[in-house]
Amino acid sequence: MTNLLSRFFKDESGATAIEYGLIAALIALAIITGASTLGNKLNTQFTNISNQLK
Repeated sequence: MTNLLSRFFKDESGATAIEYGLIAALIALAIITGASTLGNKLNTQFTNISNQLK
């Protein structure tokens, strides 16, 4: 029983999976933020071009 408990406390595979999940979430957040910013800038640029053509 002691051996089972010591292996349970030394097992870090769950912690590693959580860390990878957090890293993936942060990367996804950065991509979403960057794409949103780029989209807003492109929308503004196309609006300016459209207004100049009128």
